[in-house]
Amino acid sequence: MLQNFIITFRETLEAALIIGIILSYLARIKQTKYNNVIYIGVAAGIIASIIGALIFTEIAGGFTGRAEQIFEGVTMLIGAALLTTMIFWMMKQKHIASELEHKVSTELNEAHKFGLFLLVFVAVLREGIETVIFLGAASFVSTGNSLTGSLAGIAAAVLLGYAIFVGSMKIDLKKFFNITSVLLILFAAGLVAHGIHEFEEAGIIPIVVEHVWDINSILNENGLVGSMLKGLFGYNGNPSLIEVLSYIIYVISVLIFWKNIERVHKEI
Repeated sequence: MLQNFIITFRETLEAALIIGIILSYLARIKQTKYNNVIYIGVAAGIIASIIGALIFTEIAGGFTGRAEQIFEGVTMLIGAALLTTMIFWMMKQKHIASELEHKVSTELNEAHKFGLFLLVFVAVLREGIETVIFLGAASFVSTGNSLTGSLAGIAAAVLLGYAIFVGSMKIDLKKFFNITSVLLILFAAGLVAHGIHEFEEAGIIPIVVEHVWDINSILNENGLVGSMLKGLFGYNGNPSLIEVLSYIIYVISVLIFWKNIERVHKEI
């Protein structure tokens, strides 16, 4: 539940910030007559995302046995890849507000209402499809009331986004995204490790060492605390050697890349 909250909260807040920046810019240049185009783009993006979720659910329910293990493994690795690109994308968006305003200004100058609609539609759809894949991957790792966590994350992000843009709440967005990025990196590492686990069970990847350790007697991965850690950070009480290595290599690689991005930003 908690991992679903974090995912939907982060994704929805990103979309809310993008929409908020565009609406604020339109208000500043006295072009609020285009607000309806923005709202239609948001609605269309949400509807398209829901359709994507239904298609994903239908496809996911059609696999059994080895095919199911392969599908789950692929979904987890895709989810981890998308999470990684999303984290890096936000790190690089030092001038996201000015870039969005430039895109909006270009569309307005060319009187392209459809271009403005498409800008918003694609932004919302991208976040929506990413969320569908993330939640699908998360559902393979843990059990629980995922819908409650997802809806709570969406509601909290919408409220926070609104509060930020009406000026009633100040928040250090860089610090916020840094903290959530760390959580998402660990979550993505868990997806990578569990994806590897599914491939091992399907016989695609050989099991070199089946259990590097087994501490389920101390902290069972199916217990209350263990299942929470499993859903959030990919905890496994008895992981294989390749699972452990994939987790460690992923985390180290991402942190090194993050450090390089921070260094480049300081030099600019």
